[in-house]
Amino acid sequence: MSNNNPLLALEHVGKEYYGNRVLTDISFEINEGEIIGLVGENGAGKSTLLNILFGVEVIQSTGGYEGNISMDGKVVHFTRPSHALAAGIGMVHQEFSLIPGFTATENILLNREVLNGSMMSYVFSDRVSTLDRNAMYDRASKAIHTLGVAISPDMVVSEMPVGYKQFIEIAREIDRKNTRLLILDEPTAVLTETEADILLAALKKLALSGIAIIFVSHRLSEVTELCDRIVILRDGRLITNQPAKELNTRQIASLMVGRESERKEDSMPQEISDQPIEVENVNDTLNPKPKKKGKKNKYALKVEHLWVDMPGETVRDVSFEVQKGEIFGIGGLAGHGKLGIPNGIMGLYPAGGKVRLFGKRLTLNKPRVALGRKMAFVSEDRRGVGLLLDEPLDWNITFTAMQTQGRFLLGIPYIFQMRNELAMAKEARKFIDALSIKCTSVKQKAGELSGGNQQKVCLAKAFVLRPNILLICEPTRGIDIGAKALVLDTLKNYNKENGTTIIITSSELEELRSVCDRVAIVDEGKIAGVLPASRPAEEFGMLMMGQTKQESENDEEGENIA
Repeated sequence: MSNNNPLLALEHVGKEYYGNRVLTDISFEINEGEIIGLVGENGAGKSTLLNILFGVEVIQSTGGYEGNISMDGKVVHFTRPSHALAAGIGMVHQEFSLIPGFTATENILLNREVLNGSMMSYVFSDRVSTLDRNAMYDRASKAIHTLGVAISPDMVVSEMPVGYKQFIEIAREIDRKNTRLLILDEPTAVLTETEADILLAALKKLALSGIAIIFVSHRLSEVTELCDRIVILRDGRLITNQPAKELNTRQIASLMVGRESERKEDSMPQEISDQPIEVENVNDTLNPKPKKKGKKNKYALKVEHLWVDMPGETVRDVSFEVQKGEIFGIGGLAGHGKLGIPNGIMGLYPAGGKVRLFGKRLTLNKPRVALGRKMAFVSEDRRGVGLLLDEPLDWNITFTAMQTQGRFLLGIPYIFQMRNELAMAKEARKFIDALSIKCTSVKQKAGELSGGNQQKVCLAKAFVLRPNILLICEPTRGIDIGAKALVLDTLKNYNKENGTTIIITSSELEELRSVCDRVAIVDEGKIAGVLPASRPAEEFGMLMMGQTKQESENDEEGENIA
C-alpha cells in the first residue's frame, strides 16, 4: 500500500430513493488510525451513507449510488455486507443483531467458530468437526477485555442489560482479524455515562493500533472528545469536514441544523375527536386545549412491592407514588431494574405486587388491560416492540388506538367494520408535522426511516391514545440535539396543557433532571431514593452507587455535627 493513499476515500457520492434525493456530492477521506465523527440531524443522510459503505442490499435494490469509493487508492464497489467484511470494514448497527439464546462467546464468533480438527473432518469436511469451546472462550474473553468491561463470555444475550449487548456487538467486530475500518452507529446511545467513558477509552486504543473508526453519535461532547476530524451532513450535503479541535459543541449543533439550536414551544397537537380534522396550517395543531391538573398529593399511580422478571433488568421490591399531573423520572445504572419497572407495569414481563391507578387496582400481566385503563407505553426497543416495520406510518401511528379504542373505523361495531383510511392519514400527518418526522409520505414504511424518526413515530403512536398516564423508556435514544429538544419540550407541553401524568425512564440523568419534577434512582432492583430534580447531581450519583437516601442524609448530618 502506498503511504500517499488514504485508507478510504469517497468521491462525489450521491443517492436517490424513488426520486427523493438523500445524498448529494459527498467527498471526504479517512486514514489509518484516524477517528472521524459523522454527525447530522436525523434524516441528514448518515444512515444511507453508512449503508453504501457497508454494501447493504437496499442500496443496490434501489438503483445503487453515484460517485466512487476507493480503498488504498483502488476503487471498490460493495454490493453486499460480506464484500465489505472481506475488505476489512466492520459495522455495528444502531439496532442489535444478536441471537438472544446464544452466549456472548457464540455471538462474537458466529460463523468464525474455532473447530477441533480430526481425521473425520479431513474426509467429510468441517461439517463433522466439533467446536473448540476453550479456544472460542479465550478469543471472546480477549475481545471483551479489549473493551475494558466485565462481561462473562458464558452469559446468554437474552439475560443481558441493553448496555452489555452493545459491547458484545462491538467485540464481535474487534475479533475479526482483518478489520481495518470500524463503523459505529450510535454506539453509546444505550450506555450509561460510565459505560460510555469505558467505550471511548477502548476506541482510542483501537485507533492507536491502526484501526480507523467512523463514529456516529448525537452526543456531541463525545464527538469532540474522541474524534480527530468531524464531518457534518445536513439535508444530504456535506457542510464541513475539519479538525475536531477547531469546533465546539455549540458550533457543531449550529452547523447541523443550519441555525442556532433552539427549544421549540407548543409542539404538541391539540386534543382531537375520533373524526379527522382538516388542518390548513401546522400551527393550528400546536396548541393543545388545557385540562385541569389534579389536586396536589392526589396520586395517579401507586406501586407497592413490585417485582418484575425481566432478563437483565430484574425488579425485586419497588414501591413509589406518582402524583397526578407530575412528570416522574426513573434513572439508574444499566441492569439494575429501571427498565423493568415500566415494562412490568404494562404487562410485557411477568410481574407481581400491587399497582393502583387513580386509586383502583390494576391487573398485572395483561397489556390490553393497561391500555384499556388509558395508559400508553413507549418501549426502549422501538424496532422489536414499538413499531410495525413493514407497515406504513399512518398504520403505525393509529393502530393501537384502533385496536384498543375502536377509533379510525367505519361501520357498525361487532357487525361490520373497516379502516377509515382518510382519518388515519390525516391523523398521521398532524403528528408528522408536529414532531418534524422526516419521511416521504404517510405511506412510507416505518422500517425505512432513520432511528431518530422511528422514535418520533413511537411517541406519536402514544400521543394518539390521549392517555391519562404515559410511560416512556429512553425517549431520546438515537435522536439528534435539535430533535431531542423538540421531544423533551413536547413532553413538557403535553403535561402542562393536558395534565397528563408522565413517567420517563432514561439512562441520561441530566435529561431527567431537565424535565422531571422528581427522579427515583433504582439500584439492584430497588428504589435507592426519590429526590426533587432540582437537587445536586452528586446526590443522584450517590444513590446510583448504592447509598440510600437515608444513608446520604445521615452522612450529611454527621458532617454538619463535626
